[in-house]
Amino acid sequence: MLVLAFSLFFPSVVEAQTRSISPSPSSSPVATIEPTEVPRVDITQKSEEVVGPLEKLIKDQKLGSIWPTNPIKYAIANAVNSGVPANTIVLLLLLPIVATVIAVTRQVIGIRGFGIFLPAALSVTFVAIGPILGIILFLVIVAISTIVRVLTRKLKLKLQYLPRMAMILWFVSFGILGILFASPWIGYPALKNVSIFPVLVLTLLTEDFIRIQLGKSIKTAVAVTYQTLILSLISYLFLTFAPLQKYVLLNPEISLGVTLLMDLILGRYVGLRFMEYYRFRKLINSK
Repeated sequence: MLVLAFSLFFPSVVEAQTRSISPSPSSSPVATIEPTEVPRVDITQKSEEVVGPLEKLIKDQKLGSIWPTNPIKYAIANAVNSGVPANTIVLLLLLPIVATVIAVTRQVIGIRGFGIFLPAALSVTFVAIGPILGIILFLVIVAISTIVRVLTRKLKLKLQYLPRMAMILWFVSFGILGILFASPWIGYPALKNVSIFPVLVLTLLTEDFIRIQLGKSIKTAVAVTYQTLILSLISYLFLTFAPLQKYVLLNPEISLGVTLLMDLILGRYVGLRFMEYYRFRKLINSK
């Protein structure tokens, strides 16, 4: 799992190591290829390296007749020709698939999480700033909010819920500012490109984390948050899978139709989840 995660998050390093040439003792010295960092393609940004290939893919396709099978395909082509970014269209076509994947993992497998929309939004955040930086920022935000909540309880500050959350947001904003101020010494280039959108999404997840802490326990909040991160990472893989991006862009009617059909079928499922089979295995085997 560690090797798989390393190759997933640092593909440029793995590729550079596999291409490196080492000189043999009997041969003449051969120059070794230095590992070069391949820039991460961010589909949420309207850049030429992102939008260009997608627009070319749309313009090179054969549309055929508009009715009855290609109305959305024609609408996409007209929208792109009018200036709508192709990457935005791809993300909107992928979001229903991501929501269905999250629903399957929760309804059939039994992984818990903070709803459906929040893991989906968090996966888009991972696409924007990278999964490693996203998880680090989230852990920092959770740590700050938990410390502030514990301090308010120790100091016996009797605050209502909304003012307390506003105060926690004050400390979270100050903490993120401190990290950004320290970015020249941290030496992590991705910190310089962090926008307000990922921070807002991570803050929303922190609010749900604190709400579960207040209603249940820290252990339950950590478990649900951990599983939410798993759902977001799975969704991140779907959003960054290039063949899937091309397929939904070239076949929007099929992808949307199949996704809707899967949602309808999944909505009729009332059986036990896979994790519940494991949880109640002794009771099931005793029958």
